[in-house]
Amino acid sequence: MSDVNPMASGARKLVEVCAGVQPGESVLVVTDSEKLAIADAVAVAATESGAGVTVAIMATRSQDGHEPPRPVAAAMHAADVIFTPVAISITHTSAIRDACAAGARAVVMTGFTQKMMEGGGLDADFQALKPICEHVAGYFERGSQVRVLTPAGTDVVLSIAGRTGIAKTCIVGPGEFSPVPDIEATVSPVEGSAQGVIVADASIPYLGIGVLREPVRFTVVDGQITSVAGGAAADVIRAAWAELDDPNVYNVAELGIGLNPACRLSGEMLEDEGCWGTVHFGTGTSITLGGNVKAACHYDLLMHKTTIEVDGEKILENGELLVSDGAAHDDH
Repeated sequence: MSDVNPMASGARKLVEVCAGVQPGESVLVVTDSEKLAIADAVAVAATESGAGVTVAIMATRSQDGHEPPRPVAAAMHAADVIFTPVAISITHTSAIRDACAAGARAVVMTGFTQKMMEGGGLDADFQALKPICEHVAGYFERGSQVRVLTPAGTDVVLSIAGRTGIAKTCIVGPGEFSPVPDIEATVSPVEGSAQGVIVADASIPYLGIGVLREPVRFTVVDGQITSVAGGAAADVIRAAWAELDDPNVYNVAELGIGLNPACRLSGEMLEDEGCWGTVHFGTGTSITLGGNVKAACHYDLLMHKTTIEVDGEKILENGELLVSDGAAHDDH
């Protein structure tokens, strides 16, 4: 017998597998008017699990990274589990950071669509992929110097000395948040350390850009993006950053490796960033990733066929993972 709501199966996976919701827990679903149907599916699944469920509907944020209203932030701080099916990201906010610091676990669902609820990256075996992601994040945890190269022209060196390697496994414990289905190993570079050139040639899943038709070139000096070149997409990014009038938006905030073989490039942020073997640099806010910068936004710049060296050891070459703990994963 099929589910009446085609999103019900995906909602149950989010509730039962990703968040591990238990009877009696306090669950908060934070949403906006654009994602009400998805929020409803998640709320129903959480209610069926025996949790106490509250749905908070807020106005759609005007910009990725803008804080939710204070009453919503307070509810997040008091919740055991948070789901965020929203159109515009609230992931890299003080509200998420503070809620996790208070012990909440958060499943991030920015830009989720009905199609994403019904398949794609959500079909992955999160339990099987978790040890792979944790193993890769361990290289960032132990590492000091990183070099990132691509055939398209990316060549960046940066320091991660003393920074935390984060495994976003789509399975969250207390004090953790994870975007779903974006499985990735990530780290925040030391502020001011990144030098070189980033060439995004896969996707910039923000500002309506999505999958790239032509590459966008970002010059990086002392951890800051100093110039952007590359046609219409570059024009959109430059204009968006200029309008925000915040120097912190140019910060190189993150380096991440996508590790979900069920994800495909589509222009949807949480699918694109999880694609197996893609690499992205995050810009702007880093406080939710172990860094020290709070900016008006956080955007990610995705690349194909990337090679990453940590302290001289290649862990990724042309998008192929060279290090693994032996756990199985799907063909990609």
